[in-house]
Amino acid sequence: MYSLNLGILAHVDAGKTSLTERLLHTVGVIDEIGSVDDGSTQTDSLALERQRGITIKSAVVSFAIDDVTVNLIDTPGHPDFIAEVERVLSVLDGAVLVISAVEGVQAQTRVLMRTLQRLRIPTLIFVNKIDRAGARYTDLLESISTRLNPAIVPMGEVGELGTRGAHFTPHDGFPARLLELLAEHDDALLAAYVDDERSVSQDRLRTELAAQTGQSLVHPVFFGSAVTGAGVDELIGGIRELLPSAEGDADGPVSGTVFKVERGPAGEKIAYARMFSGTLRTRDRVTFGDGEDGKVTGITVFDRGSDLRGDQVPAGRIGRLWGLTGIRIGDTLGVPRKGTDEHYFAPPTLETVVVPRDKTDKGALHLALTQLAEQDPLINLRQDEIRQETSVSLYGEVQKEVIQATLADEFGLDVGFRETTPLCIERPVGTGAAVEFNGKEPNPFLATVGLRVDPAPVGSGVEFRLEVELGSMPYAFFKAVEDTVRETLGQGPHGWQVTDCTVTMTHSGYSPRQSHAHQGFDKSMSSTGADFRGLTPLVLMDALRQAGTLVHEPMHAFRLEAPADTLGAVLPVLAKLRAVPQTTQARGTASVLEGRIPAAQVHRLEQQLPALTRGEGELETAFDHYAPVARGMAPERERTDHNPLDRKEYLLNVTRRVGG
Repeated sequence: MYSLNLGILAHVDAGKTSLTERLLHTVGVIDEIGSVDDGSTQTDSLALERQRGITIKSAVVSFAIDDVTVNLIDTPGHPDFIAEVERVLSVLDGAVLVISAVEGVQAQTRVLMRTLQRLRIPTLIFVNKIDRAGARYTDLLESISTRLNPAIVPMGEVGELGTRGAHFTPHDGFPARLLELLAEHDDALLAAYVDDERSVSQDRLRTELAAQTGQSLVHPVFFGSAVTGAGVDELIGGIRELLPSAEGDADGPVSGTVFKVERGPAGEKIAYARMFSGTLRTRDRVTFGDGEDGKVTGITVFDRGSDLRGDQVPAGRIGRLWGLTGIRIGDTLGVPRKGTDEHYFAPPTLETVVVPRDKTDKGALHLALTQLAEQDPLINLRQDEIRQETSVSLYGEVQKEVIQATLADEFGLDVGFRETTPLCIERPVGTGAAVEFNGKEPNPFLATVGLRVDPAPVGSGVEFRLEVELGSMPYAFFKAVEDTVRETLGQGPHGWQVTDCTVTMTHSGYSPRQSHAHQGFDKSMSSTGADFRGLTPLVLMDALRQAGTLVHEPMHAFRLEAPADTLGAVLPVLAKLRAVPQTTQARGTASVLEGRIPAAQVHRLEQQLPALTRGEGELETAFDHYAPVARGMAPERERTDHNPLDRKEYLLNVTRRVGG
């Protein structure tokens, strides 16, 4: 048996969960098709998913097509849950991108397709809802070609479009366009085409189509309906014949990726893992994360419609693992794979404080949010010990509603939220340097630390360098400085994360290990890692103050299509929300505006748009970049650390003294 780990991806409401149900029914895994509206689907198992009719967590189901076991992963379509999609992408062999024949290419569709292409994940396109009024064919193919990828291959024609009897008829043979498209990537095929296109057999075209689809060079397009089943048999044939099966050496070193973590009935952690190499067995000890190791106490493997209890999960397969208590989403099992730390989508750009209605629930709330962060690390818990508050990062307002409902349903906690605010960053605008010497006032630490901060290119993150000899003091002290630098940069002079900078250690020094005669180690006379961890924030903040930092807010690119006669009402609102239209195009009786808008204003625009455009406005937004905030408007973020900006307060908290 071969295996194929397949992702179903789409913009919200394109019908991918309904398509999953239809696929499972067609191959015989389920006898009755579930309904998203009724909350009876296989993959939307959470109560909240059934109530809202949307996918929130990825889910795995398995079925067989001839000799291929397909592990199908249904992913969320709403952009607020893009982090769930990101985790799934790292384990896929292929994907089906679902597009609505009525709504066409939407904002999330384009984001997903760009990412699938960048990762070279073989992708089939399924245009759903051909039975719906307003369904399109020819102009939709043109839109897919211009807005997603020109290298598409329509695999058939649609009859009775927009009616209950709509059907998909595969091409009898391949169109001439396919030969031209494939020849662009195959010199031998191009030569045969130039010599005599009639000499190229249908078998050769099908073989080459499968090869180039597997290399993500072309994308076959199928049409159909998840409701009526039209075109689904053809899609299943395409999955079997055109997408590559999983690869991996079952006898090689163990290497896998954890893409989902959930809690079992007894509160135990269950890790969903895709194995890329080797075979993981029950009772095996395996390393994961930052060198931690654990013993696998139980395994189930997805196969033929369910996950079956087994004693091993080999390369190419997906299994659920018990016993790894410290496991987290994104952890590598065994040998790390190249690029496993890469992020495919933008990080969250909003944050809010979660507030319990009952103040006595603060401890329970923090524990519950910690468990939620195991399932979604990008909510990025931020604990303010002084104010006893916890903030979370967000992609949007729907995610806030889901967190609220989850805390109520699973933990019995009634919570509210403070106002959602943008998640800004700080970037240095110049160079700054500072140093404090061991044994010289006012430094109370047995350490010398000198640091220089320089601005770095946008998107480069943080780099730590040494201008001192690595052998000038124990390596553990250098490591303490670097780790503390990275931690301290989490809250810059204005309270936001500092990024896109280079921090160079310019001075170092320590007091060697000393002891009194006939006595043990004397900590009061010898440097420890705590001295370097204590001094580094003071020096770094002095350097940052000299360099100066500028607060940047997240900006989204927007595309707004609305009736041309409503622009007079829309433009003043865009200006009030600090949105900047950059291009305007006419499309029939509609106008298309593209531009930039602060992330903090997107939800407000979404709320006002229906009234401004008679309900006909369509808005697409996606994170684009960070832009400087005018100095007078730069928001300050409350600190949750010991505040190295205030030396006296910091030393009182860290050392209980203010001087040497």
